[in-house]
Amino acid sequence: MLPVRDIVRKPGEMREHTLTIPAPEQWGEGIVSIPEGKELELDVRLESVHEGILVSGELDTEFEGVCGRCLRDIAEPLEVEFQELFEYPGEETADFEVQDDHVDLETLVRDAVVLSLPFQPVCQPDCPGLDPVTGERLTQSPGTAQQAPVDPRWAALRELTDQNGSADSAAPSTEES
Repeated sequence: MLPVRDIVRKPGEMREHTLTIPAPEQWGEGIVSIPEGKELELDVRLESVHEGILVSGELDTEFEGVCGRCLRDIAEPLEVEFQELFEYPGEETADFEVQDDHVDLETLVRDAVVLSLPFQPVCQPDCPGLDPVTGERLTQSPGTAQQAPVDPRWAALRELTDQNGSADSAAPSTEES
């Protein structure tokens, strides 16, 4: 919560705040999240306008979780920008309102952070993931040549080509030199 008593109903007034606060709870439910207690660095600008207080800001933190391909633990920086109008209380119900001369940023910041978390995070852009047969990380055993699995629908044709290939190599050559 940030106090706005000194700029309420004074259009054109502005205040800037820099805050470092711990995350009040875990934000995010996917394979990455912001853990409870993780530091959130906020740069917030509060501007008084006719309709209310316009809140603009940036948040810097770090998310933690696992790679969506190889399941390796990852921790990556996250930068989020947000902006919202906190309206003065009135007859119409607003999503965000100025309450008792302060603005409560928790819901605004949490929603912006959760929506900015990657849906399919990876440890590196070209992460090959896990071997579908052995379950080992492919990045750990790059020297072993992986043979692509044969689609069972084509297995009968492979047997035919294997037979024909050995028969063709045993047949005398009829090409003219």
